[in-house]
Amino acid sequence: MAREPAPRRNISNYISAAGEQRLKEELRYLWSEERPRVTQQVADAAALGDRSENAEYIYGKKRLREIDRRVRFLSKRLEQLTVVRDKPGDQTRVYFGARVSLETDTGDTVTYRLLGPDEIDLRSGHISIDSPMGRALLGKHLDSEVRIHSPGGPRSYIIIDIDYSSP
Repeated sequence: MAREPAPRRNISNYISAAGEQRLKEELRYLWSEERPRVTQQVADAAALGDRSENAEYIYGKKRLREIDRRVRFLSKRLEQLTVVRDKPGDQTRVYFGARVSLETDTGDTVTYRLLGPDEIDLRSGHISIDSPMGRALLGKHLDSEVRIHSPGGPRSYIIIDIDYSSP
């Protein structure tokens, strides 16, 4: 019996201009700098003789495959993306690119910026608009209550600020 592929999760194809630039820079670096360097290392290792027991050759080839896989992914992904450069007309609601400050049910304040799935960085407070928190926030306005079902149980938040200024 053939195994069916896992259903693809629908992810949004939105990205900020800065996020697009980071992906393009990564693609340029991998293609123009990293790949030629690793290719030279593999060629040097191959010149040493027996390739079957040559760890530098084996791991170099593996690294080349990883680089090529990432280059293919980035090339395809960049073609699919829609760059969001403008602020929304209604800045009183939460949309892509918003920096949202929330008051937790314990009285603490947290701030998140809603970006595309390619820009997630929890240390910077960047979350995906596809995440449960991102989906719950989209379209809400100031002073709205947001309820999230987290692994620790249900949590409530109040939106206390919505900001679309540049980071």
